[in-house]
Order: sequence, then C-alpha cells, then structure tokens
Amino acid sequence: MSIELTVNGRPRRIDAPAHTLLVQALREQLQLTGTHVGCDTAQCGACTVLVDGRAIKSCNVLLAQVAGAQVTTIEGLAQPDGTLHPMQAAFKECHGLQCGFCTPGMVLSAVDLCRRHPQADAREIREQLEGNICRCTGYQNIVRAVQQAQAATAAAA
Repeated sequence: MSIELTVNGRPRRIDAPAHTLLVQALREQLQLTGTHVGCDTAQCGACTVLVDGRAIKSCNVLLAQVAGAQVTTIEGLAQPDGTLHPMQAAFKECHGLQCGFCTPGMVLSAVDLCRRHPQADAREIREQLEGNICRCTGYQNIVRAVQQAQAATAAAA
C-alpha cells in the first residue's frame, strides 16, 4: 500500500505492507534513525514522535493509521539552520541525558507535555513523563530541562 504523510515538514509517500509500523517506516525507509526501538511494546518511550503535535509511541502505531498526518521526529525538531528547539537546548544545557538512548523520545514527549501543560510543576512533569524510561539520569536533570524550556517558551511568547 502507498501512504502519504508529511514528515518533518516534507511531504512523503511511503510504499509499505499494511502491517508496517510507523517506527519501521521512519527508521528503515526514511532513514530517520533518531527514533529508537527500545521495547517493541510501547512501554519505554524511546520511539516517541509527534503526530499532529501529539506525542505517540511509534512502535505501537501502524503507518496506515497516520496517513495524511504531520509527523515530527527528533531530526525535524531543530530549525533548518541548525538552531536547536528550546527543549533540545534545555536538555543540552541541563545535562538531561547520559547515554542518549531515551533522549529523542523524552524530548518529544516533553515538547508535547509543555504544549498541554505549560506551567507544570516538577511533580506533574514527572507524572507526565512516566511513559518514558531513562535508565541513566535519575530524572532530576530531565525535570530541570523541561522547566528551563517552559521558562524559555513563556519568555518568547
């Protein structure tokens, strides 16, 4: 089957079997390998992308389910000139990563979190990011990064 969607601002047509998962299409057909495969059961959040602005776990969604949608991966979050998205910059500045495996999914989940809860406190940030597992950081710096990005976004508005 042939699916049309927009990925990172570019119209794309993907020819794939009906059972193709979104994560497979992104990684294997579009070579967008920033979307990681961690658990294959939608538990870890490493495969999180934005679909029409909403964070979803791409290992649990068929490509056909996102036909016509706007998909943003970690590769599409920064500006075309390389300027980091405020969330990416905050993760970098606050050291919100160690090994980096969870980082793309964590960043995209945090972008959606800030859109939905722009003034979330630390407790709410932790609750909202529960579906993303980090085995390295202990989450302190991730929470700090989200708060810094919230402040930067509020200041820019």
